[in-house]
Amino acid sequence: MKAACDSRGCWTGHIMVEVDGSCLKAVQVLRVSLVDELEGHVESLLENLVNRGVFSRDDREDVLCHLGPRARVRKVLDIVQCKGEEAASVLFSINNCLQQETQPRNNKMKRHEVLTFGQNRLSLQHKSASHRKIVPNALFTSNGKRLIKKVLVTGVAGIGKTILVQKMLFDFGRGKENLEFDFIIHMTFRDLNLIDKPTNLQDLILRKNKHLAKALDNILANEHKLLIILDGFDEFKQYRKCDVDCFVTEPDEEAEVVEIFGSLMQGELLPNASVLLTSRPNAINYIPVGCIDRLVLISGFSLTEVQEYFSRYFQDKPLADQMFAFVSKNELMLTLCYIPAFCYIVCCILKDNKDLCGEGPKTMTDIYVQYLVAMLRSHTQTRAETFKDAQPLCVKVLQLGQLAFHKLMEHQTLFYSNDPDVKALEGNALVGAFLDKTMSQEPGCVEEVYSFAHLTVQEFFAAVYCAVTDEPIPEEVLNSTGERANNGHLDLFNRFLSGVLAKRNSSLLSRQVGLSCNKDKVHSYRQMLIRNITMLCENGANVLNYLHCLVEQQDDDLGLDVQPTTLRINVSDETLSEMDYNAIKYFLNLTYGAIAELDLTGTGLTCKGLRSIYPHLIRCEILMVMINKHRNCTVFVVLYCSLFSFNFSIGWSNIGDDELVILSDAIRHNKQLKELW
Repeated sequence: MKAACDSRGCWTGHIMVEVDGSCLKAVQVLRVSLVDELEGHVESLLENLVNRGVFSRDDREDVLCHLGPRARVRKVLDIVQCKGEEAASVLFSINNCLQQETQPRNNKMKRHEVLTFGQNRLSLQHKSASHRKIVPNALFTSNGKRLIKKVLVTGVAGIGKTILVQKMLFDFGRGKENLEFDFIIHMTFRDLNLIDKPTNLQDLILRKNKHLAKALDNILANEHKLLIILDGFDEFKQYRKCDVDCFVTEPDEEAEVVEIFGSLMQGELLPNASVLLTSRPNAINYIPVGCIDRLVLISGFSLTEVQEYFSRYFQDKPLADQMFAFVSKNELMLTLCYIPAFCYIVCCILKDNKDLCGEGPKTMTDIYVQYLVAMLRSHTQTRAETFKDAQPLCVKVLQLGQLAFHKLMEHQTLFYSNDPDVKALEGNALVGAFLDKTMSQEPGCVEEVYSFAHLTVQEFFAAVYCAVTDEPIPEEVLNSTGERANNGHLDLFNRFLSGVLAKRNSSLLSRQVGLSCNKDKVHSYRQMLIRNITMLCENGANVLNYLHCLVEQQDDDLGLDVQPTTLRINVSDETLSEMDYNAIKYFLNLTYGAIAELDLTGTGLTCKGLRSIYPHLIRCEILMVMINKHRNCTVFVVLYCSLFSFNFSIGWSNIGDDELVILSDAIRHNKQLKELW
């Protein structure tokens, strides 16, 4: 760090780095910080770049076609790097002017800002001072007092977020848990997606709670005793637009649903009420940063709990032990079993195939395909007479797939009975096996509403339908020029599609279900996968989901075709699970040569995860582990890095005095370390 900008340094607005006179090098080194710095000024930045002749209007349009300010900034940086040193110099000049116009500060405040930003971002990801287990009735308490107002519960698909909500409602209804609330109002974003006109909070509550009509005014008047649960934020069609600047302050004031939600989260509406929000990780970056008081991560089963689940499921100890021993030898199956919903699916497969041989499923799609086959086999056995004169199973599966695909593309998870795709399911005996049915009270009528038993089941059926029909692969899946252009919405769909198009699953579906994958699509998808992973690695864009897609293929020859000229692996801003580390390791095992950059910024590093890929760290030229909380993990990396000669970024990692001593000792002995951030 420098105290002022000199001829060898470049301001990024809030950060200055000595880069031997190269602004282009600064763009590379400071990429993560630049994205954070510039995301609020994308439009002004583009306008200035065009006006100064650095960008063409085509460049501008290329940037604007990407969704979200962060993705657009990353595209700007990619284009600047291609244009060279002069473009990079102009970029820093423009940014410096933007920062002076919008946030005039003295140099001391500017240097302090980087620390403030890092701490805020770290705080959002790891709100509490230390990781600790927390029980549901303590979600809103701190030191025994109810001081927490807004709680975000996150976790991967199937981890148990909705089950947690159901348990809280059940326990509250029985008076078992003392949550210190007099009222709990529960809403799902699936239901909120059905509202397409202005409404108000009172009407939103009464849609599903008509019985509260007379008591609602009293409930809202005592908001400090009220808990509002909003389940499934990632399923909200408008989750990217929640940082609103148009607020409502009264429960009977009409506005769009997204404005009501934004007002509630930002404390403009019912400021004394408590709110519990659940979401998959891919959507939480769209929650206004200052809203959340506590972040809770559902970590899933422990190994002991997986074994206990097997015992309860099979209700036969020798059989349960046999099945658990089989799963323990299969890394993928065991990893999936840490997720409760997937643990159930694995058990269903094992129950249907007690005489297992061989190595078993290798990917998530393998497991879902076998689950589908097991459910169909069970269904036909119990309804043999019904199926004699009925349509073939493949037609029934396709009908479910068509519904799943069309609604997933529209970001819908609830389907009314008058929908054409739902009407097409009339007489389809598989509906009860894979769809849940509820009753929705609408003005003047009661209507049946359907949803898949779990969102992952919808994503799987959608992938099957896309793979075996002429339905084109969604552009959001094909497009890799942006940073995760679909913002995670189609991530699991893409993984399932890759797995279904893989030879082993394609063959199984053909034999067991009578569905054959489109051969042209098999070839084109494989080529797309090679092209996109290569491009993302060369550009340093986030590649994690495509690595999962590669794993789903389980084809080493395909992986060997992915050999970028410059290997930059960016998996930043993702809380990495064991499955994520497996995907990274799988890809690294297929590549060779130097890793120009491995970016693990903001991934919630664990020592276990790092150990799984540490043989590849020696290949790194730049290793970035910034914005990670675990001190022991940081020490592990520092000690390992002290042996090698790559650049090392460790900022905002919450290290203390003891860790700093270890770090300084490592630096003293490493005469080859080039740069340390």
